[in-house]
Amino acid sequence: MLTGKQKRFLRAKGSVIDPVVQIGKAGVVGSVAVSTEQALLARELVKVRVLRNCPQEPTAAIAALAAAVGAEVVQVIGRNGLLYKRNPEKSKIELP
Repeated sequence: MLTGKQKRFLRAKGSVIDPVVQIGKAGVVGSVAVSTEQALLARELVKVRVLRNCPQEPTAAIAALAAAVGAEVVQVIGRNGLLYKRNPEKSKIELP
């Protein structure tokens, strides 16, 4: 679980990054989960965009993706969400 201070710190970092993962008309499928897992290992903080043709609501789709990869949802604004998962081997982001 992230504290409020940690979420605020991650939101500030996430505001300047571009979406890396897109959830489309197939919804949260295995290929999306695999690419998200790889992006989280490389970056630890990933912005996700839910496209308009996704069958799920953005909040539900991002929550399902976070559950599938074992990440935490930092925030969801509109169709964009921010996921965080600490890299156990070499951490790039030091949380306060």
